[in-house]
Amino acid sequence: MTWGLPVILYLFLAGVGAGVGTVSASVLLRGGGGGFGGDHFRLARIGALLSPLPVIVGTTLIVFELGQPSRAFNLFKVINLSPMNIGSWLLLVFICTSVLYALAFLPSFMPEMKHLSDRLERVRRGFAWVNVPMGIGVAVYTGVMLGAMPSRPLWNSPILALLFLISALSTGVAAIILLRAIFRRKSADPATEQGYHQSAYLLTASDVMLIGFELMVIFLFIMFAHLTIGNMKYAVSIILPGGDMAMMFWVWVVLIGLLLPGLAELAYVLPRLLYHRHYAAPVAVEVLVSIGVLIGGFMLRYVIVVAGQVTGPMGI
Repeated sequence: MTWGLPVILYLFLAGVGAGVGTVSASVLLRGGGGGFGGDHFRLARIGALLSPLPVIVGTTLIVFELGQPSRAFNLFKVINLSPMNIGSWLLLVFICTSVLYALAFLPSFMPEMKHLSDRLERVRRGFAWVNVPMGIGVAVYTGVMLGAMPSRPLWNSPILALLFLISALSTGVAAIILLRAIFRRKSADPATEQGYHQSAYLLTASDVMLIGFELMVIFLFIMFAHLTIGNMKYAVSIILPGGDMAMMFWVWVVLIGLLLPGLAELAYVLPRLLYHRHYAAPVAVEVLVSIGVLIGGFMLRYVIVVAGQVTGPMGI
């Protein structure tokens, strides 16, 4: 195989970072001065601080995977419509805007700098408007980069970019839930606890919806390939029952990464959604569900990248 773990980690980390950044910016824009108020702000702040890190690490891995890191600068000497060139500019712009977006939140940690933090509100919202389309662009690009290779029939699907986008958003939500659960400190104030659970419900309900969308897109991805005559139908058989990577795909991606987390989240979301009951998922559930979603997101990239390389055109 030409592409190994560095490329797989790049696709996963770039997706997570883009997903976190998109979710953070969306929460900030949605919250405004109303909604859950401060809880929206805290959710957005967690995502803002996390977002640049995985993208920077993933991009560093892919640059050094070239063998000669200086080759990466060749992509910025011209601007054309090649997926690699567009994706490189998307990554560069997103890294810059997400870092600046994160820096705009730092004064909010210091009470003595509250006045500065308030003045930076318009700056944060400005970068949020930029980071939503840029984050979506980076997440889509990770799928387009693979899909632009007709010599690899499993990758050459118009649905792959959509699949990677939904997975990026879901893993982004999971990463925020995981960080909140790990660093959570229970408060004696009932209003504070209520606010935490309300914002947790917002994230969990969103993740349930994204998991449902991802399962539907996986079905469409498989059906599109299976109903296509020739190379693509042959290639997708590697992840269908009886294929060499079927167990890895259906257990790690579908079961552990989607079905089990989705059902666990649904068990806590439905009572609130249907009967307006209090939402309060245990920390252990939040941690385990988030880890499951992140594992599934990584394994999705692993299976797609490996399966695309061990299957090739059938020829004439």
